[in-house]
Amino acid sequence: MKRFWFYFIAISFFAFPKIGNTQGFKTESGSVEFLSKASLNEFTGVSSSLNGLMDLDKNLLDFFVDLNTVKTGIGLRDRHMRENYLETKKFPFAEFTGKIETLPTLIKGQSREVLAKGKFKIHGVEREIEVPGKLTMISDNELKLEAQFKVLLSDYKIDIPTVVFYELSEEQVVTIQAVLKKN
Repeated sequence: MKRFWFYFIAISFFAFPKIGNTQGFKTESGSVEFLSKASLNEFTGVSSSLNGLMDLDKNLLDFFVDLNTVKTGIGLRDRHMRENYLETKKFPFAEFTGKIETLPTLIKGQSREVLAKGKFKIHGVEREIEVPGKLTMISDNELKLEAQFKVLLSDYKIDIPTVVFYELSEEQVVTIQAVLKKN
């Protein structure tokens, strides 16, 4: 039921235009990349299906990605990652909801460092995290977001493969980039 309400709110935000001088921005094609650096194996997983919204008036952030869209470059590894570790049939999304600690004044052409605080949910486990990032006002209608944070798989009850071919680091570095357009 909670997922239904999230989709209703997200669809409402994306589908209905805002009235007045709002500072709402959205993306449906941001990128997410995770980097796994294990002792014998290093690889990345990438998705260009990051969906998100930022409402600067209300200081609300909500970003999610369908984990079934993440690709590592090896189909068999992708399938094992989805079926055996992320269990995407039960937990298809990773999501961050939160707010920016101190909203900066955004000036066209300039970047501002920010810190987002909120809840990150993956594999059915939700935890409070802080995400450092950078906002750049590209134009009056476009905002660029860049952020990077670390995820410990054990914090989210994700097993680490023991097969050397699929060796996975306990710590994953997650990088997001998106250009958000004014809603």
